[in-house]
Amino acid sequence: MYIRIKKTPRNKNISVQLVESFRLEGKIKQRVIRHIGTAKTKEKIKELKRIAETIKIDITHKKLGQSVPDDNNTRKFLGETQEVSDKLLINASSLEECQRYILGIHDIYGYIYDHLGFSNPFCQPKRREFAAKILREIVLARIADPSSKRSSVELLNEKFGIHINLDNVCQMMDKIDDKFCEKIQKSALSTALRLTDDKLRILFYDATTLYFESFSEDELKQNDYSKDMKFNQSQVLLALFVTEKGLPVGYEIFPGSTYEGHTLIAVLEKLKQRYQLEEIFFVADRGLLSDENLKYFEDNNYKYIVGARIKNVSAKLKSKILNKQNYTVMQNNPDQKIAEFDYISNRFLIVNYSPERARKDAYDREKSIEKLEKKLKKSKNPQSLVSNYGYKKYISITGDAAIEINKIKIENDMQWDGLAGIITNMKNTTGEEAFSYYRGLWQIEECFRIKKHDLKIGPIYHWTPQRVKAHIAINFIAFVCIRYLEYRLAIQSQKSSPAKIRDSLMQVQASIIKDNKTNQHFLLPSKIHPLAKEIYRILKIKAPKKIMTLKV
Repeated sequence: MYIRIKKTPRNKNISVQLVESFRLEGKIKQRVIRHIGTAKTKEKIKELKRIAETIKIDITHKKLGQSVPDDNNTRKFLGETQEVSDKLLINASSLEECQRYILGIHDIYGYIYDHLGFSNPFCQPKRREFAAKILREIVLARIADPSSKRSSVELLNEKFGIHINLDNVCQMMDKIDDKFCEKIQKSALSTALRLTDDKLRILFYDATTLYFESFSEDELKQNDYSKDMKFNQSQVLLALFVTEKGLPVGYEIFPGSTYEGHTLIAVLEKLKQRYQLEEIFFVADRGLLSDENLKYFEDNNYKYIVGARIKNVSAKLKSKILNKQNYTVMQNNPDQKIAEFDYISNRFLIVNYSPERARKDAYDREKSIEKLEKKLKKSKNPQSLVSNYGYKKYISITGDAAIEINKIKIENDMQWDGLAGIITNMKNTTGEEAFSYYRGLWQIEECFRIKKHDLKIGPIYHWTPQRVKAHIAINFIAFVCIRYLEYRLAIQSQKSSPAKIRDSLMQVQASIIKDNKTNQHFLLPSKIHPLAKEIYRILKIKAPKKIMTLKV
């Protein structure tokens, strides 16, 4: 079995296929085992080949009788099924629908869950088989409809025909420990490596806060600056690493009062234990900009690109940044301009000007001034405005403690419209290349959006540190599965959002039909959404099509 790259005669598309050689009547012939996808660019061909390698490994293991996910028998939870014979006669008047179950989530995400190595991540797996089954169902329920653990138990019962006990869920969560969390992160890293040809090149890093519906604090839940604007509620800080394709490779949890700039070194030290980091360069937002972090990168010979606070540089450098003569038009984007400056030691400051960003900066400022003027009409009390940084930029307080809008501050602020900077130690990378990497931070921003909105990881309703860590671990597994399917679909077929993928799979359902005369039960599949049909196709999982008999 080998990977074949085949050109299509009629167009410029190139097909990537898994092909097997066999002998027929003394002659060697080939047959296509799996069509992986078509591409026009070298980069996409590489990505398809990496996917082909992972599929090849699974097929080889299956032929050797080794344990691999069963991609054609993912509906075991329904019981034993068999296709109905064409000769079977059924009296329609005696039929009634007993229940309707969702099949798509278990068919697809159940397969992916096993495929990525999450089948039993507990220590002492033989003793934790029941807990592993509970974990799998809770993760799939989280993907289907993220809510409380109680609601997940009810969802599994009502929509999937799977009966588990809430107490068992709590007991399972209490078995999730640090070794469990390390094991699932190794599985995530292994997945990312398989899809990047065993070599990570870029890692994006960021942190966000997750708040609790609680006002109490402990060693993990603490009050501090909240990115969810929940300043009076306790929170934890979640740090995340993802690849340039948005595939997660690791995470870390910190007490809620931890400054995100102080998280990087601790996370990198743990990541170093799992992976050789020498050839990777890191991309992070300006929240990670500190001399301590940059020195750590440099002392360990790591390359980096970090967002810069260009308004905080020296007066001499500010004048250079604001001098339009220092900028050149970008080759790949003529609407934008770029400038490069020596910063400190072997660090370089690269500043980009974007007309689109300038329009947004101006719009945001106008809105702030409008709000400020309305507040000034209502009250001249300095206390109501001075504490608000957004307003403080544009106000002055006169000798009699009266507040007025400072036009000079506004004019000074206007000079910076459209400008954004990064700091890097990558000498052989052009400014345009560095900024293109930095723009890739949208990958991790999208990851946090998926975690917070699609998976609804917060608010957190668990109170003990151990349960909080278990809740985040469950969400991380679900997140890895979601990102993996999103990646496979984008490379092999079409790009689609996690929400659309989930909704299409939720529509893959089947009715349990009972023949009241014979007491026989049947499984009647629903019509499959086109996107779901495509997902089943690329994963080579048999979609439910025909009516089947069901043993209950």
